[in-house]
Formats: sequence, C-alpha cells, structure tokens
Amino acid sequence: MKTSTRRRKHRRRAFRRLFWLLVLATLLLLLWPRRVTLDGLNSPHAILLRADSGEVLAEKDADSTIYPASMTKMMTALLAIEANPDLDTPVTLPEEIFPALQAQNASLAGFQAGETATVRDLLYGAMLPSGAECCEALAREVSGSEEDFVARMNQKAAELGMTATHFCNPTGLHDPEHVSTVRDMARLTEAALQNETFRKLFTTERYTVPATNCHPQGFTMHSTLLSQLDGTELHSGRILGGKTGYTGEAGLCLASLAEVKGREYILVTAGAGGNHSTAPYHIEDAVTVYRRVSRGS
Repeated sequence: MKTSTRRRKHRRRAFRRLFWLLVLATLLLLLWPRRVTLDGLNSPHAILLRADSGEVLAEKDADSTIYPASMTKMMTALLAIEANPDLDTPVTLPEEIFPALQAQNASLAGFQAGETATVRDLLYGAMLPSGAECCEALAREVSGSEEDFVARMNQKAAELGMTATHFCNPTGLHDPEHVSTVRDMARLTEAALQNETFRKLFTTERYTVPATNCHPQGFTMHSTLLSQLDGTELHSGRILGGKTGYTGEAGLCLASLAEVKGREYILVTAGAGGNHSTAPYHIEDAVTVYRRVSRGS
C-alpha cells in the first residue's frame, strides 16, 4: 500500500516537472530572439539595428563603399540644428546656388532665389522633399561657405566614428569622393535621432511653410518616404519616418525608423536598382525587413 502511494506521488512529481519544462520550452521558443535575415532584398547593402541600444541585428555588405546620395542631408540638418538654437532665424536663399543645382537636376523643395524663410522652414525643406537649395542655404548660414561647412561635416563624422565616410558637399549630389557605408549612415541616423528636433523632422509627413516674400500664400511640402505609405504596411507596428536618397550612381537609398511590437528599429539600405520612375524598391525593402522583424525571422 505504501509502495503504491509512493509511486503515485513520484508520478505526480514527474508529471509536474514535465509540465513546467514544457512551459519553459514554449516561453523560450516565443521569446528567444530569432535572426532576421536580409536575404532577397533589392538593396545589396543593408544594416538593421535596435534604435535604443545600437545593437546590430543583421547586416549585408555593410562596410562596402557606397554613395550616400541624399541621406547626406541628415548630417546637414543635424549640424544646422546644433548651430541654430533659434529655428526662427531668417535666412535668404542666395541666387548663386541655383544654377549649379538646376544643371545637376537636383531635387528642390520649391524655394526661390532671394526668398527669405526661417531655419525651420529650410530644415523641413531639406528633410521632407529633399530640397538641395535648402541644404546649400543652411550650409552658408552655419559656416559662411559650402567649403567650411563640408569641413564641419567631416569633423562631425569623425566624432561619430564614421571612419569610412567622406563628404564633399551638403546635398549628396554625386562626387566620386563623396562616400560612406550603410554602417556609417546607421551611426549617423542613430546619433541624430537623439536630437528631439531632428527626430521631429525625420518623422513628419508634411509641413506648411508660412507666407514669405516669394510665396505670400505659403506652400506645403511632403515627406518623400511617408507620402508613399498609408500606415498599414506593417501588421504589428509602423514606419515612423526616414530619409530617402537617389542618384544614378548611388541607386535608391533609405535610412528609416520603425516601431515594431513596441520597440524601435533603424534600417539603412543602399544601392537598389531603379529610379524615381520605377517602383520604390528601397521602400519595398524596408517594409520587407520590418515585417521579418515582426515575425522574428
């Protein structure tokens, strides 16, 4: 009788141990971080990291040289913010910056030669519609000349540990010596997002410029990234913002920020085929990767 009772107790203890082992195994399966792959993307260069810690979760050819194109404007905006505590400071766009920009078919926000706007207006113009005239005007406002501002850009890049980056201009227009890597661009994005003003620029969908001497009714600018999204791309989060880039030599590039299941991620991609007239392959890549983050695969 005692032996039978002991056997029953032993079986119950064994069952309880097995039950809790199964519970533990299930929890580990659900919570253990699974690798996010970057296979099958349109972009040959990519890096994904946690926004809060900078931990790299996945990378693909992240240290090869790229042309950063208009992702460069993130550095221009960050330096302009740091140099101008008063964003209402007026800036007049000089006439001499326009001929070269127009000759290179640069993206423009819509400001005109001789137009007076605020630093805030030009920051939004640089980051949302990727206005090159805004970058040139900000560079001169901050440093007096484009050359001195570029020196400041490279100094800041060195401070941030962007060891493979060399800037030649504040716009990202092609220059064979204007180079970076997606790893360096991710470092820049991570650092810049610590600045509240930059983060607001980075995550804004549209901005209306108040009345100016050249636009008495003002005008509205839209994000080149967010204007192509409707907020339903991710099932467990959303793409919060980003900075696109494109030149013929650079391909389609994108630095983006997304919230997935309550956690923020930074993704930088570069070199995707296509252009402004094709499908937005860089944006498609971002949606693909953030969906994989959501699935944990």
